[in-house]
Amino acid sequence: MASELHSIADQAEGALQELVRSGGVRPGQIVVLGVSTSEVRGERIGSSGAEAIAEQIHEGIERVRQQAGVHIVWQCCEHLNRALVTERRLAEAQGWTEVSAVPVPKAGGSMAAYAYRQMEEPCLVEAVQVHAGIDIGETLIGMHLRPVAVPLRPAIRSVGQARVNMAATRPRLIGGARAVYEATREDRNHSDTQNCD
Repeated sequence: MASELHSIADQAEGALQELVRSGGVRPGQIVVLGVSTSEVRGERIGSSGAEAIAEQIHEGIERVRQQAGVHIVWQCCEHLNRALVTERRLAEAQGWTEVSAVPVPKAGGSMAAYAYRQMEEPCLVEAVQVHAGIDIGETLIGMHLRPVAVPLRPAIRSVGQARVNMAATRPRLIGGARAVYEATREDRNHSDTQNCD
């Protein structure tokens, strides 16, 4: 079991490393994680959560979080309306709406409950729209991503027995046939006589 838990920490670490790299997640940006420890164990979501697994996932994620300088928010289960665990200072800086609850394994989930206890000053917020996310065990994190979500196909397809999905986001593309989406040095220095004022 100990080597299996070590592997879970490594898999979680690898998944976040890949998201940061392939999703272009920059320091200071925010990543949401939804985790079913039951699914990691190979059981049905919500049926047999395990804080020992939550601890290992948290350990792997923390290694990358500290190195990459990103913020992590943890999604609770549907019994807390998929509220999110975050540090209070991040919630206040982002203007997120705080809600009153303390996640526990049976209402919030083992992962959210564990993450809550690891934070300096944790709180729950009602909703976020963040830069990227990882879903371990098909917990449906899409509601917390900014438009436009771009699915990524990770090399690490599972953590334990749970399937891994991830997404980054990009700004909406606006405009029509004349729109340009990547500026070159020439574009920045060129003044076109056919302006559309």
